[in-house]
Amino acid sequence: MKYDVIVIGGGSAGLMAGVAASGHGAKVLLVDKGDKPGRKLGISGGGRCNVTNNKETDELIRHIPGNGRFLYSSLATFGNREIVRFFEQLGIQLKEEDNGRMFPVSDKAKTVVDALVNQVRKQGVDIRLNSPVARIAFHDGTAAGVELRSGETVASSAVIVASGGKSVPHTGSTGDGYSWAMEAGHTITPLFPTEVPLTSDEPLIRSRELQGLSLRGVALTVWDPKGKAIVRHAGDLLFTHFGLSGPIALRCSQFVVKQLARAGGGTVQLTIDLQPDRSADEVFRETLALAEAESRKAIKNVLKSCLNERLIAPLLRLAELDELLTYDHIPKTGWLALSRLIKAFPLAVSGTLSIEEAFVTGGGVHLKEIDPRTMQSKLVSGLYFCGEVLDIHGYTGGYNITAAFSTGYTAGLSAALALR
Repeated sequence: MKYDVIVIGGGSAGLMAGVAASGHGAKVLLVDKGDKPGRKLGISGGGRCNVTNNKETDELIRHIPGNGRFLYSSLATFGNREIVRFFEQLGIQLKEEDNGRMFPVSDKAKTVVDALVNQVRKQGVDIRLNSPVARIAFHDGTAAGVELRSGETVASSAVIVASGGKSVPHTGSTGDGYSWAMEAGHTITPLFPTEVPLTSDEPLIRSRELQGLSLRGVALTVWDPKGKAIVRHAGDLLFTHFGLSGPIALRCSQFVVKQLARAGGGTVQLTIDLQPDRSADEVFRETLALAEAESRKAIKNVLKSCLNERLIAPLLRLAELDELLTYDHIPKTGWLALSRLIKAFPLAVSGTLSIEEAFVTGGGVHLKEIDPRTMQSKLVSGLYFCGEVLDIHGYTGGYNITAAFSTGYTAGLSAALALR
């Protein structure tokens, strides 16, 4: 049997491609090497499935620093408003949480996965599981189907590659699509981990003195070797036994990776602003006033009212202040150094966890070789790419899944319309 469209991959992008293609009259086959579709979608958003983000398009794209501008056309076709409408029409009630994140009211990713898979089946898409693809078949420079590892060849008029990246491989994202893209003549930009915890060899980290410490409402800045800020993110941070994790560490990770690549290794300097709502002068005056108000107390005890207790000892060490000092014996230069450290607590990071341990894969199919209006290859007719296999990556918070749904829908729609 020959299909109009074959979609490789049953993740967010692939399922949405199947919805769009079948919804516009195409006979569609979705093949996935796993035993169930939507596995990565099922663990997204901490198991609650952050289906999209409700920000305006320009702001949404700003949160996709990895080539987000490429998405303008696909978002115009099927953006976050359409994603919300799509799921609501499937009976999935959504709610908006902090920073525009959209979740199902049920707080269960299974609700979303089941509804999406059921819709794909309802629209007549054939789904073949446990069917790994060996390669894409071509005929006269056109995608003509797929060859399965079983040896079976299935013919089609178009092929959509939605096989994901290399992150979270237990969900099936093992980078298969990159080799197929290269066989078709495509360029793969270097792959790297993004939205991934940072590693550090600093004594403070190796000693595990701060392991498990969670900080809320701080800011993390990545610096270049000349002392220029590359990026700054505010939010929550977690110290681990290997370095830093938490939302703002993940957001800074891609900039750390890129800086290390430019420098050829070494370390990247980061600083943590423990009181981002105050200037260094305000910190100096306010903490000194606290010490004066409790002039008989040791400064290590005075500072407990404005700093996390576990940070006080390392801060005082760096400022070269005796923790038993009282107000009358505080050296002005030392207290000024402490104030500056509160605003810029330094930590050198040496890298990140592996790409397999990352939430998102950076790099992928080069976007100059893809038509942003259709997601079709500019090199091979009838071949489309969507989702994380493309060189697109954003922050966590509903941005990557929005890109996957948007590019998947656009690819499916375009493949179906091209058949006409």
